Amino acid sequence: MEKILITGSDGLIGYSFKKMNDSRFCFAGRKQADLTNFEQTKKLFEEIRPTKVIHLAAAVGGIGSNSIHSGEYFRNNILINTNVLECARLVKVSKLVSFMSTCVFPDKTTYPLVETNLHQGPPHPSNFGYAYAKRMLEVQSSAYRKEWGCDFIVLIPANAYGPNDNWSLTDGHVIPSLIHKCFLAKRDGTDFPIWGSGAPLREFIFSDDIAKLALWALGNFSEDQPLILSSGIETSIKSVVLKIAEIMDFKGQVVFDATKPDGQFRKPSDVSKLKKYLGDYEFASIEVGLKSTVHWFLENYPQIRK
Repeated sequence: MEKILITGSDGLIGYSFKKMNDSRFCFAGRKQADLTNFEQTKKLFEEIRPTKVIHLAAAVGGIGSNSIHSGEYFRNNILINTNVLECARLVKVSKLVSFMSTCVFPDKTTYPLVETNLHQGPPHPSNFGYAYAKRMLEVQSSAYRKEWGCDFIVLIPANAYGPNDNWSLTDGHVIPSLIHKCFLAKRDGTDFPIWGSGAPLREFIFSDDIAKLALWALGNFSEDQPLILSSGIETSIKSVVLKIAEIMDFKGQVVFDATKPDGQFRKPSDVSKLKKYLGDYEFASIEVGLKSTVHWFLENYPQIRK
């Protein structure tokens, strides 16, 4: 019988898998095992004996935390990935899918982002510890494939968002942070302040799409190089902000502070490889994804991760 172990199942993407109610899934969060500990990880794998693995677990944080604790993020992610992949090899899983993020690409690179450029330069200094550790996930997968024939692959989603995200105002990603900030502005009768002009463009991917594509990859993708997951559609931060305000029925002032830096204007991805495999895949629109995410937030506040 097929058993698919999903590590890091307490988070954003793990929640999307749980909604599927698939009897093949075995979920492992922090309560089940400390994946930085080899013996605990080995015990988990020996008890479940998975045939396949979707590896989501990671030590993550915001820019501030990454800057201060670069060694901690490097160490913990190296340990998690080393232990999970080694234990997967020991129990002879037939397939393992791991995840990175686009932040691991070189700071100074050409655009659009392409999978083959992953190691062609250092990552941004603000998250270099985390980024280098996650890059080693791709290196370890490739090395295990070369020596032991392990079918270990790596996926790189664009900016993920969805229900059960981290809603921290300081350490959360852009969409969950904006939703939380809009909620507080509406509740407190204040302006909805936005850092920057709102002009920058980003590619967003709904968490349910990531889960669906990971399941597809389990049976259909076995390349040594990673695969970027994105629709390739860019959306401005301003349009995301205004859509969130509309969905949340916020009637106050949305204030874009153009005196604050916008950051990089675009970070487009090359999605030609994904389209080669799944040219007809229909991603959830930003409108559909935001409605689902906002409704989940409102239904679960204040019992949210923040």
